Parts: sequence; C-alpha cells; structure tokens
Amino acid sequence: MSGGKQRAPRPSNAAGGGAPTGLAAPLDPGRIASYVGLAVLGALVGLAGALVQAAWFPAGLLLALLAVAGLFHGGRLLFGTQLGALAPAAGWLISIVVLLGGRPEGDYVFGDELGLTLFMLGGMAVAVICATMSRSPQQGADSGRPGK
Repeated sequence: MSGGKQRAPRPSNAAGGGAPTGLAAPLDPGRIASYVGLAVLGALVGLAGALVQAAWFPAGLLLALLAVAGLFHGGRLLFGTQLGALAPAAGWLISIVVLLGGRPEGDYVFGDELGLTLFMLGGMAVAVICATMSRSPQQGADSGRPGK
C-alpha cells in the first residue's frame, strides 16, 4: 500500500542502529576500559604536574599545564566525545584534591599558593575548553548547501 506518502528514515546512533544514546559510540567493555585508562593517566599527569610546577615554578607551571592540555585535547580527539576529555580531567582533579590533603605534619606537595591556584584554575579551564569544543568537521561531509 503506497498511499503516496514516504516515510522519513528513522534516525539512529553512530553505531549503526538502535536507539540513540547521545554518545558518539556505545559503551562497550573496551571503551570503558579505555576511559578508565585515561582517568589513571590523568591522575599520573596531575601528580607529575604538581611536582614539576612546585620544583621549577614559572617554567614548571607552564610545562605542567601544557601536559594537561595535551592529555585532555588528545582524549577529546582520540574518542571524539566530551567524555574523552572529561575522563582524564576527572582523574587529574581527584589526584590534585588528594595531594591537597597533605600530611599530618602539615606539609603538602604544592610549593606555594600562587602555583597551586594557577595550576588548579588553569587545569580546570583547559578541561572545560577541551570538553566543550566542537568536533572537527568530517572530511567529505555534506554541507547542506546545494552545489557545494
């Protein structure tokens, strides 16, 4: 029965069918393990960054923030999702908060308050920027404009 109406194709997720999940790819065990690995890597970069920025204050802070930016941006590009940038950011933030706790003697890892403030605010700003940046355009994607 073709009553003259054609049905529009049903939208599906990027995995090739099924209900849309809002994610670029479904969460399978391998992908979850990759996100956990990124979170652990974020914690390690947070630990290393805390030590480097305290040891060599102006240059160490820039080096630590560049490492954080590289990890967050790399996670975003690797997975193509916001979660790719947020997983290492979560690990980084957890490690920084744990390091802020200090020791019973009153010592803590961060060298001074200025370095601590700049490292935390800079890292959080980089995490937000990487998580909210738009995806790069796909090669050969239809622009939606006729004749282009």
